[in-house]
Amino acid sequence: MSRLISLASAVGSALALVWLAAAPATAACAGRNLFADMDPARLAEIKAAADAVPFAAGNFWRATRGDEVITIAGTYHFDDPRHAPNLAALAPHITAATTVLVEAGPDEEKALMAHIAKDPSVMVITEGLPLNQRLPPEIWDPLKEALSDRGIPPFMTAKFQPWYVLTLLSIPPCAMIAMTEKPKGLDGAVIATAQAAGVPVRGLEPFDTLFTIFDSMSQDELSEMLVSTLAIEDMSEDYFTTLVDSYFRGESRLAWELMRFVSYDVPGYTRDQIDADFARIEELVSSSRNRAWIPVLTEAAAKGPVFTAFGALHLSGKDGVLNLLQQEGFTLEELPM
Repeated sequence: MSRLISLASAVGSALALVWLAAAPATAACAGRNLFADMDPARLAEIKAAADAVPFAAGNFWRATRGDEVITIAGTYHFDDPRHAPNLAALAPHITAATTVLVEAGPDEEKALMAHIAKDPSVMVITEGLPLNQRLPPEIWDPLKEALSDRGIPPFMTAKFQPWYVLTLLSIPPCAMIAMTEKPKGLDGAVIATAQAAGVPVRGLEPFDTLFTIFDSMSQDELSEMLVSTLAIEDMSEDYFTTLVDSYFRGESRLAWELMRFVSYDVPGYTRDQIDADFARIEELVSSSRNRAWIPVLTEAAAKGPVFTAFGALHLSGKDGVLNLLQQEGFTLEELPM
């Protein structure tokens, strides 16, 4: 497997758009959209790469197969006032569903919290050296500064597991500091709407999926991801703004391809290496999960209309949920919003 330095930006973007479960409001962030002043030829190349995969654009869909109906919302897990009109349009589909399926429902969230309480080592280092002794100064020093900018003191950072540090780094300081209460994002708003209407809400996957993903990575891989993610720390707010804007334009795949092209510019790495690394992270955090979700979705749809909501990056690609449902015989129709 090629080296994972290209995950520098993949981690920062993919975690935010694919599965990051606890994310802050973004009102304090004022980064620039990197597409706004991009060289037109470069932008065209990135758009061509995005358009080359199935279902590259669009956040809201209906899948039908005979009497089976699945209404699909590609979500953004951060709070944003722009969710309001989308939620209003989706509400009739939510309340008419027999089941609402999300990445992590209330039961999964409770199970996750119970698991962490029972075994804190999944989030904090309880045995062995802390990060400040495990990492060399050239990694630890910028890491502690980056998390200090997010309001986390070095003594706490030193105790966090690397996967959790990576998750925190995917949130820019401007957004972290703005967090004053538990955010909901579109996912949380969907859950609240369903609960108010008495519609059952279930998770698409086990509560410990996140841990399974990172357990499959070696400590060397995680360390490389830390180094490379820190390399773009000074532009984290710009990347964040670009990702958010891309989502609300229905172009999350375009943001993913932006991160790939940024990685192409890293000295000493070929495009083949970068592509291999991106394929690995997409398989880990998206494709493998998508395939596991399909039988959950189809079994539920056989019992009545389903509404499902999950991170927008799960929609696109050969192993995206939309293409996989199409291969199962469903007809896909983008919903007007």
